[in-house]
Amino acid sequence: MRWDDLKANGRRSSRLPGVDADPVVRTFDAPEAMGVRFHEVEARSALNRVPPMSQVDFRWTINPYRGCTHACAYCFARPTHTYLDLDARTDFEREIVVKVNLPEVLRAELARPSWRGEHVALGTNTDPYQWCEGRYRITRGILEQLLTTDNPCSVLTKSPLLLRDLDLFEELAQRTEFAASLSIPTLDEKAWRASEPATPHPRRRIEAVAELRAAGIEAGVLIAPLMPGINDSPQQVNEILQLCGDAGATSIGGVALHLRGEVRAIFLDWLRQYRPDLLPRYERLYRGRSRMPAGERRRLGSLVRRGAPAAKPTRRPRALGGNEGRPQTMVDMDEPGAGSLGVPQRLF
Repeated sequence: MRWDDLKANGRRSSRLPGVDADPVVRTFDAPEAMGVRFHEVEARSALNRVPPMSQVDFRWTINPYRGCTHACAYCFARPTHTYLDLDARTDFEREIVVKVNLPEVLRAELARPSWRGEHVALGTNTDPYQWCEGRYRITRGILEQLLTTDNPCSVLTKSPLLLRDLDLFEELAQRTEFAASLSIPTLDEKAWRASEPATPHPRRRIEAVAELRAAGIEAGVLIAPLMPGINDSPQQVNEILQLCGDAGATSIGGVALHLRGEVRAIFLDWLRQYRPDLLPRYERLYRGRSRMPAGERRRLGSLVRRGAPAAKPTRRPRALGGNEGRPQTMVDMDEPGAGSLGVPQRLF
């Protein structure tokens, strides 16, 4: 593998739990990766089975990276870093685990007689198109393997980098079931920069939806998380809905903010710094719980349902998710990471 603009520090890190060998730790000489270390590991497996209690319609996921440089204050995946004896705050954003052999491992798993070609979702934990994907290209390698077996799949991301793989999306859409979704919580500049500081601009994500649709790809939008007082005004939500409708989005989903495990303290600390006026409200909403009260979830869900515009007809057969002029409105206020992956979820 060639490493352009890459510096190897020549050291081995201490062994991570669940990893057979000490990973090589690398750093990139790039502004987006300053202060970030990338731990290259050999993965034992690629396909992850979704727990039966999860309220999603897919049973398998693939996660090429652990940790995420997008640094979203609300990210529900942060606690997974603690399984590696790393913290859910700074380490989650600065110590990124890269599964360098994942495409090769996936090839072997897809070839097993026991594999039944079930739908595989990418992007349900950390973002498969975060910055380092531009260097490692692991997500592209995964898609190439899924294409060789015509395996149905979907992608959820905050990054227009996914357009790099448009050629694969087109082949997948012709040969099997495929959908892409862009997460767009807000268009408000202040809220965006504060809550997800290292993500691409949300309007670039809407442009990516339009490009996907122009190529005939199923392209959805996930307004998530919906956060009271931050991105839940009807004006904010309606603007996203209208612009995404104009871009041809074929599904629109919403997920309410979850504050499970370490995410609760991390998010409340973020509020203290950026929106101290909202801190009492959130302490009431999440007192003794990780989910919002049912009434608040219904209110947020209605914002998405009421404003969802008509969608442009897709060119795909209805059996693969095509529509007849309206988007699928998928509002799941109970399941972080589910949302709109092109696979209809339980409506609230």
